[in-house]
Amino acid sequence: MKYHDYARQIRSITAIFWLGFFMAISFMEAPLKFTAPYLSMAEGLQIGRIIFGALNRCEWVFLAVILVTLCVNRAGARLYLIFAVAAILLLESFWLLPVLDADALRIINGRLPNHDQMHWIYVIFEVAKAPLLLMLGLEYSKYPRELQTSA
Repeated sequence: MKYHDYARQIRSITAIFWLGFFMAISFMEAPLKFTAPYLSMAEGLQIGRIIFGALNRCEWVFLAVILVTLCVNRAGARLYLIFAVAAILLLESFWLLPVLDADALRIINGRLPNHDQMHWIYVIFEVAKAPLLLMLGLEYSKYPRELQTSA
């Protein structure tokens, strides 16, 4: 197998790992923490700010790995999927997360949030990101077996 074949594999594995990583946090950890009987809303939001900040940094690493693999081998790469995931990540990082973070701080400090609907926009972006990453992760499986196993 040639090194550029490894780039396709790494791109696919990274996308699938990213998918599992963010789904576990966004769709499982985030809602479940608010069911803890002795965890206040303020405490849950403080934990969420830390977790989603860390998740966002990890997502940038995942995207960087995918972009590096494109420099090695673009064969079969679905650039539109990568562009769509990158656009969502950019919007989340530089628009939504700062707004949601400010609203979380307002709630932690006993005030009402300014942008109640923004949380739902974030959920929509996360739901949209899932199939994009899945399709990107399945990219390598689209190659004929002869290409995947060639040395």
